[in-house]
Formats: sequence, structure tokens, C-alpha cells
Amino acid sequence: MDLQARVADELAQAALEVVEQTGNEDIIGEIKAVIGTSSTTLEEAYMTAVRVRRAESRALALLETLRAKARADG
Repeated sequence: MDLQARVADELAQAALEVVEQTGNEDIIGEIKAVIGTSSTTLEEAYMTAVRVRRAESRALALLETLRAKARADG
């Protein structure tokens, strides 16, 4: 993973943790705005990382639900 992708992913994970703790979805946009003033490339990578991490979270939750259902049916 290159530097830009690593930094974007680390920022995305940290921001999503704060969103989960506070319930404040605006944090994602605030971080995006701060990044965007210096680097639009990093801003795009950050938003991609946010989307990827959210998709991953939804997919893992679905897998856990399916596993639980399979155990219950099993």
C-alpha cells in the first residue's frame, strides 16, 4: 500500500471510530474539508477509504448474521 492510500485509510478508520462513538456523521465531511484544502488527491483517497470501510463493515455484519442463522438452523 502506498503512502497516500495508507494515510487515507488510517484517517478513514480514525474518523469512522469517532463517528461511531459520537454519532456525528458530520465528522467525515469535516475531515474531508480539511484534507481537501491541502490535497485533493488525498481527499479522494480518504473518501474512497471511508466508503470501502463502511462497505466492509456492512458485509461483515451480514456474514455474522448468516453464520448465526446457520448455527441456529444447524
